[in-house]
Amino acid sequence: MATRAVEPRSRRYDPAETRQRVLEAANLLFSTKGFAATGTADIARAADVSEGSIFYHFGSKKNLLIDIGRMYGERMIAVMQGDDALEDLEPGIMITRCIDFCIEHKEWEALTGEVCAEGKPKTMMAAEAEPFYHASREVTCEWVAKQMTAAMAKRGTTGVNIPFAAQLTYAVVGETIEAVISTGDQERRSEVLAETIRFVRAACGYHAA
Repeated sequence: MATRAVEPRSRRYDPAETRQRVLEAANLLFSTKGFAATGTADIARAADVSEGSIFYHFGSKKNLLIDIGRMYGERMIAVMQGDDALEDLEPGIMITRCIDFCIEHKEWEALTGEVCAEGKPKTMMAAEAEPFYHASREVTCEWVAKQMTAAMAKRGTTGVNIPFAAQLTYAVVGETIEAVISTGDQERRSEVLAETIRFVRAACGYHAA
């Protein structure tokens, strides 16, 4: 007599581990298959959790994408800061580390169609990618503003609108990352990187230090 196959049940994890497993699985699937092509059932299977737990922790697939954007930004921030104190960092260090991070995490190109610029590939304005980009941008700009505040206070630099300067820095570095990654010309890469660092240093008052 034939027996009916029974699908294995998902394992139970504590809430924090469940949430992290979902984030990691969704990050991989969204960045390789695309947001629209990935269903919550796909994520649940990859994470070895129940599909219901995804909605319990995140509410919706869009909210999950937003949290992945934040996670991406936080991981990039960790790389940019390294073991340095905020006040001791300067644009040359941070921008170089940021570019290295984006080169290493180019899998998000599959979601949006181009190279990442602090989480923002060129075609990032595609509707499905906007939540990821905006969440990553918000987290990153907040950190850049904190770093600028600490560094300028240490150097005695005043008269800078730090929140706006952080947003401008984010935009400039985003364009630079796109230019650096899109060319195989090492000399051109070096020129673009050097000019960007010079520009951001001047904008942040390093020319007067």
